Formats: sequence, C-alpha cells, structure tokens
Amino acid sequence: MGTRTTPPPAFRQILRRDSIFEERVDDAYKSRHKLPEPTVCPQCKAVFHDGRWEWRQVPTGAHQEKCPACHRIHDQYPAGFVTLQGEFFAAHREEILHVVQNVEKRERAEHPLQRIMAIEEKDGETLITTTDIHLARGLGDAIHDAYQGDLEFHYNQGENLLRVHWMR
Repeated sequence: MGTRTTPPPAFRQILRRDSIFEERVDDAYKSRHKLPEPTVCPQCKAVFHDGRWEWRQVPTGAHQEKCPACHRIHDQYPAGFVTLQGEFFAAHREEILHVVQNVEKRERAEHPLQRIMAIEEKDGETLITTTDIHLARGLGDAIHDAYQGDLEFHYNQGENLLRVHWMR
C-alpha cells in the first residue's frame, strides 16, 4: 500500500506593530481582491456568488472576470498531476479512465474550479493534470479504493502543487 501524507498549511511570518503573526500563503491563482457579486467567468460561465464559484443562472449585468480554473488552463499551469502506470493499469486502462471521468464529473458539478486539464500518454504511463489539488487527491483515492495498488502523494507547499502516483 502506498504512503499518504497530509501536508501542513503554508505560512510565512509578517511583522505587524512589533508582533509576529503568521499569515497563510494562498494559491497564486485565487483572487487577491474581493470580487463584486455577481461575477461571471466569460469562458466557462461559472458565477461567483456568496463568496464561492458556482454553476448557476448567469445574472444580467454581472461583472466579468476569469475564474481561477480557466486562468490555470489558459496559462497551462496545473495544480495537480496524477500519474498512472503498471501492467494492471495497461490491461484496464479504459475502465480506470472511466472512473477518473466519473470522479471529475461529480466533483466539477459541485465545485466548478475542480477540472481535468489534460490526459496524456507518455513513456508507457498516463499523466492527468488538474486545476485543483483536491481533485488530484480525489482521483488518486478513487482509483486506489477501486483497484488497490501503490498510491503516493507528494505535496509541494511553496507552489501549492500535488503530485499523485498510482501503480499496479
């Protein structure tokens, strides 16, 4: 069985009025300013409402700004990498990728920022890139739950990046 690690949150120290406070360092693709409500993404039509991105009817006259997922896709800068490999994977590739598509569909329905960016074949393995670290983790967990095998997570705090490796 593979290793599972839960990363601690990233923090940096700041000086404020002669005291040191810890401030969380967030994802570079999350908005640094408060978005006006409602805001709609001009590409995917997700709506920012009540502090989160949702799939809902696009209100007339809504402010337009690209959502973090569309921004990542445009920049080709994934937050998650899922690598699938092994003889078992090669023999059951279509079935396992069907599980991947179902998990992404379910997650995306509730969380518009969780999307698969690409599925690529390279050197006998499959690489899936995602717009969100939580989706990458969910894909790895779903595959592992269904097919066992070895599952590893490698989290890079400084880049808010998760690499998942599954093999069987």
